[in-house]
Amino acid sequence: MAILGRSQRRKATVEPVTLKILVAGGFGVGKTTLVSTVSEIRPLRTEEALTEAGRPVDDTAGVEGKSTTTVAMDFGRITLREDLVLYLFGTPGQDRFWFLWDELAQGSLGAVVLADTRRLEECFAAVDYFERRGIPFAVGVNCFEGAARYPEDVVRQALDLDESVPVVLCDARDRESAKDVLVTVVRHAMARARAARERVMG
Repeated sequence: MAILGRSQRRKATVEPVTLKILVAGGFGVGKTTLVSTVSEIRPLRTEEALTEAGRPVDDTAGVEGKSTTTVAMDFGRITLREDLVLYLFGTPGQDRFWFLWDELAQGSLGAVVLADTRRLEECFAAVDYFERRGIPFAVGVNCFEGAARYPEDVVRQALDLDESVPVVLCDARDRESAKDVLVTVVRHAMARARAARERVMG
């Protein structure tokens, strides 16, 4: 049995940095799918069945096959490196659950705004939310089967995004693709934080 030196033992006991990332966007854009795809633990879901009573407020146009909706949040965890862990919080998509967003956003490093090019207007509110609060975010264009594919610059123009906001094409069902979106958000948020520190230090 190998004996660890003092520096090795210290390294072995280093606690990983944990960061909070939101996964946001409109109704039916793939938030629950993305969190479930990348989470290394069994994800916590708060999905409920869509009902006739909710039909007047749950707009299922374009996602007619969807039978459930997130009513509080999705939660998952992914280890990007041995010293970096992300806690993922998926937000509910419908307007009637937006009162939860402020609670979920507290302490977050950044956010993913998932977009569906067939219903791009569904992510407008999420983009506005993070822009108003100064929370770094990246747009992940979830490439649904049968949906038209558009270049990233076309999506950026349609969403009227600042040039610094990353836009990434992804498949929320594919672990590596979804992971790439999360890595993009972390890098973007850290770059913004570094730039802010440099401005303060002159």
